[in-house]
Amino acid sequence: MLSPQRFWRSPFTPIDIAALVYFRIAFGAIMFWEVWRYFQHDWISRYWIVPPFHFTYYGFGWVQPWPGYGMYLHFVGLGVLALLILAGCFYRLSTILFFLGFTYVFLLEQARYLNHFYLICLLSLLLIFMPAHRSFSLDILRRPHLATPVVPAWTLWLLQFQIAIPYVYGGLAKLNSDWLQGEPMGMWLAARTDFPLIGPWFTEAWIVHLLSYGGLLLDLLVVPGLLWRRTRPFAFMAAAIFHLMNARLFSIGIFPWFMIAATALFFPPDWPRRLLLPSSRPVLQDSQLLVGRAKPLRSRQSLILILLGGYIALQLLVPFRHYLYPGNVSWTEEGHRFAWHMKLRSKRATAKFLVTENPGEDPVLVNPNTVLTDWQTRKMAARPDMILQFSHYLAEQWHQVNDTEAIVRANVSASLNGRPPQLLIDPAVDLAAQPRTLGPAAWIMPLRVSLVEWEQ
Repeated sequence: MLSPQRFWRSPFTPIDIAALVYFRIAFGAIMFWEVWRYFQHDWISRYWIVPPFHFTYYGFGWVQPWPGYGMYLHFVGLGVLALLILAGCFYRLSTILFFLGFTYVFLLEQARYLNHFYLICLLSLLLIFMPAHRSFSLDILRRPHLATPVVPAWTLWLLQFQIAIPYVYGGLAKLNSDWLQGEPMGMWLAARTDFPLIGPWFTEAWIVHLLSYGGLLLDLLVVPGLLWRRTRPFAFMAAAIFHLMNARLFSIGIFPWFMIAATALFFPPDWPRRLLLPSSRPVLQDSQLLVGRAKPLRSRQSLILILLGGYIALQLLVPFRHYLYPGNVSWTEEGHRFAWHMKLRSKRATAKFLVTENPGEDPVLVNPNTVLTDWQTRKMAARPDMILQFSHYLAEQWHQVNDTEAIVRANVSASLNGRPPQLLIDPAVDLAAQPRTLGPAAWIMPLRVSLVEWEQ
């Protein structure tokens, strides 16, 4: 009888490459579809050519759009690279260039931040180190010696880990008083009563709470369900239904389809081979998947484990950084990005800016819509760090015209999850004099009213 202490699954245990090849193809296909959508809807011009000003990320102000038709050519390049990844052609170079190219687009504009864009940046980085081109690819036609039916288990585990992160942290983020009281789900559903079959009940409290708690439980339980063989089909089916409903309810682009495709990675590594070639012999027998007594790791394997440990630790810790800031993260936005707070709050705000040279003078009223596009204004008005960045921009423009320093104050009123509007920014603070830092901002006004108090 085999002793479980003597046999263990090493990160370097060989597993079928089929799942990795499947993900390479799915990733390339969905990324090509996404690039096509940007041309189809003329989003390239709307988001990166028309706006005269872009909200860059802290420390990345040097990242600017290409001049002229450069952004169009950039997206053509991304589309070509997506197809090369799909086909497994010049795979290493294609994944490196796609990661750099897509991350560049991601860094151009904070107002375009989406969690699934961040996820794509991370996965495209990981694909650089995955040998996903070593089967069913054009690369092995060029270089047959690359062909292999197996890959180390850590390659699939790391992808599974990265896909699990949005689910788990998305569920943890929903453990807040607003979500548990059915907001903002209630507001969202009330505006979508045309949903097939169940739409007429979307104004009923029971279905609001059913979908709120259902989304919470799915996010928290789907990964454990996918990891256990007996519950895996049901967990996958629940996740697919969840994403299909989101695709119908919300305008969230490729994210539902991407997550359905990625969640299939939790099935056994050989599932694509068994699905397409049911009569084929298994690449590995069960006995080959067992590693005997632990063997000393080679130096290269030790380095891989160290790098994997560092990456995993970073992904586990970064989403919790909002606890380093005071206040409600959905209100202050400090630590909100890169934390997988997905479709978590409804926030509406209006912002006007007052610019003067001296405190006693009558200010010049600046409506941000005269400088920014509508979509930039909507995002900026609810996010204090973007309000600060725009205030710095106004001060710079004033200095260029008048050759004097400007005082910039903001009158910003915001409503979170249906609460009455209140001041988001201290209107007495000169934002032009406030530095952009990663530390907490004392000029953000605290959220005064809880949802319970407001409803009472």
